[in-house]
Amino acid sequence: MSSWGVNFPNLPMINAVIYDMDGVIIDSEPLWREAEIESFATVNISLTDEMCIQTMGLRVDEVVEHWFHLFPTDSTLAKPVEDMILKKVAALVLDKGQAKEGVYESLEFIKGKNVPIALASASAMILINAVLDKLGLRSYFSELHSAEFEEYGKPHPSVYLTTAKKLEVPSRTCIAIEDSINGMIAAKASKMKCIAIPDDAHRDDKRLGIADAVLSSLKEINEELWQKLT
Repeated sequence: MSSWGVNFPNLPMINAVIYDMDGVIIDSEPLWREAEIESFATVNISLTDEMCIQTMGLRVDEVVEHWFHLFPTDSTLAKPVEDMILKKVAALVLDKGQAKEGVYESLEFIKGKNVPIALASASAMILINAVLDKLGLRSYFSELHSAEFEEYGKPHPSVYLTTAKKLEVPSRTCIAIEDSINGMIAAKASKMKCIAIPDDAHRDDKRLGIADAVLSSLKEINEELWQKLT
């Protein structure tokens, strides 16, 4: 499946491509769900896979805040639960993390366009580093940025705006690659073009209509798409 609808046809050429991480570079969303379900259970909050999908794309502290609000829990337990989730996800990444289909091919294609490639993730830097080392991808990225350093996580655009600033390019000349609705909203709010690669749970979500391209996998990033977006 692929569809294109370029929203800003008169923009200048693309000056950078910014990847999200979870669900785009690595198949980590199932790992996050496993870690969240186990960690929240320690404070008697029972989550399901479907419930975890609701908070895809949020920072871990925002995930904890969300569920602690819905299931009133001692606030002093929030930070320990955050730390527990991060440790579990990092361990799961190192144990069984796998690259998403087309990651290496898409990175090589974009590298051939001679534009910088960056990563902007809601995940903490400890997880970003774990993923890049696990998959051997560090050399592709000229900038790494985590929403843990921003006041707000996705869907707020700050993580993308800061990444563009670090790259020294206008945000409107960047392409962001996202899998979650929250991430896609963040990218579009920063005035970037967005390639959405949704998971099965969001494939029919009407909100995908704001993306500039909706793909089934990174393998569909090719010359035809590049020309349509530029």
